[in-house]
Amino acid sequence: MKRKLAAAIGIAGMVVSVAACGSGDGKGSDKQGADVKELTVWLTVDAQNNWPELVKAADAAVKKKHPGIKIDHEYYGWPDKNTKLDAVLATDKVPDVVEMGNTEMLGYMVKGAFAPLDTAKFDNSAAWLDGLKASVTYDGKTYGVPYYAGGRVGNWRKDLFASVGVKSTPKTYKELTAALDKVQKKEGDKFSAWYQPTRDWYAAMSFVYDAGGSIAEEQGGQWKANLSSPESIKGLTEFKNVVDSYMHGDKTKDESDRYIVYGQGKSGMIFGAAWEGATAADPKNDKTGKLKDNLENFVMPGPSGKNMPVFLGGSDLAVPVKSDAQAVAAEWINAFTGSSGQKGLMAKGNLPNNKTDLATLKDDPATAVPATAAESNWFVPMAPGWGQVEKAQVLQTMLQNIGTGKKSVEAAAKEADAAIDKVINTK
Repeated sequence: MKRKLAAAIGIAGMVVSVAACGSGDGKGSDKQGADVKELTVWLTVDAQNNWPELVKAADAAVKKKHPGIKIDHEYYGWPDKNTKLDAVLATDKVPDVVEMGNTEMLGYMVKGAFAPLDTAKFDNSAAWLDGLKASVTYDGKTYGVPYYAGGRVGNWRKDLFASVGVKSTPKTYKELTAALDKVQKKEGDKFSAWYQPTRDWYAAMSFVYDAGGSIAEEQGGQWKANLSSPESIKGLTEFKNVVDSYMHGDKTKDESDRYIVYGQGKSGMIFGAAWEGATAADPKNDKTGKLKDNLENFVMPGPSGKNMPVFLGGSDLAVPVKSDAQAVAAEWINAFTGSSGQKGLMAKGNLPNNKTDLATLKDDPATAVPATAAESNWFVPMAPGWGQVEKAQVLQTMLQNIGTGKKSVEAAAKEADAAIDKVINTK
C-alpha cells in the first residue's frame, strides 16, 4: 500500500471551541449504550478502497449485539477531513467514531474534543506500540484507539552497492557508513550516496533518540525542551555528519519529494517511510529504468549499536465528546481494531497496533524488515503547545541552519530550545 502518511505527520490547526457535552442529534440519549438507534462512523478513503470487508465485519459484530441499529459511514480524503470535522464539532451533529492521523490527535485532545476511553475494553491495549499509545494519551487519560501503523526503513540500490563489493544490507552503523563511503567515492560529489533531506526532522530526531536524547522532557507537569542536552547534541552532530558526507543535493529541502529524487537515480540510499522505495521504483517515477527488483529495504542500524528508533505514523480512532452513543462507538472501534481486525489489516500490508501481532510479522521475509524496524519507536512530545512548535517549523529551521552550516549544532539547538520553551506548555 502506497498511502503517504501525510496526514499522520502534521497536527491540524484547531480553531473550534468544543463544549464538554451537547444535546445530541437524536441517535439516543444514553452515552452508556442503551437505546442507541444509529451510529455514524467517519473513516478516510483508505478503508473504503482497501479493506471495506473489515468495515462490514465490524458493522456485523455491532448489529448482532444491537439488533436494529443503523450504522452510517462517511469517507473522507486526508486533505479535507479536518476542515469538515472542525465544522461539525462546533454543532451537535457530530459523528460517533472518527479516524485521525496519529499526530492530529493532540490538538483535539487538548481542546477537549474527544471522550476519554477505558483501555480495558479494547483488545491488545496492554500491548499497543509505544509510539501509538503515546498518540492517544494526554494528561494521563486515553482518548483514542490505535488503528494501524506505518514505520520507516532504510532502502538502497543493490546494484550500486554490489558495484563496490557490498553484497548484503548492513547490520551495523559502521557497516553502513563503510558501504556509503565506497559508493560516494566511486560516484563522485555530484551524487548523494545517501539522499537525506536536511529539513527531515523525523530522520534527524531518530538520531537524537538513538543517542539517548529527546525533543523535550516532562518535569513536574511542565515540558522543557531538551535538544541542547549532551545526548541530543550527540545525535544532531551525527545527523550533520551524514548530511555533510553523503547528501550532495539542495540542503534547504524537506522530504516531501524524496521518492521522486530517488527515482531519478541521483542517490544510492534513503531512510524514509516504508512505501517510498516501492513508489520510487514505480515506472512513472523511475527515470533510470533500473529500480524495479533492484531496491532493498533494511532495518536502519543506529550509531548506538541498536536498531535506529523510528517515528511511527498511522491512524487512531476517537469518539467525539458530544456523541450520544459513546459506549456503542467504543464497541464498534474494538470490533474494527481488535484481534480479527488486526489480522485483516496486516494481510493488507499494514503494521498492527500492538507488539504481539507485530512479532508474528517478523517470521515472514516479506514483512520482517518493517516489523523489526517498528519495534524501536518514538513519538512527539504530548505537550499542550506541541502543535505550535510544529506550526512554527522550529525543528526544520534548526536542521536547515545546521545542515547549511549557518549555525553550529550547539547554537542551533540552543535557539530551538528557546523557541520551544516559549510555547510548548501553552494550550
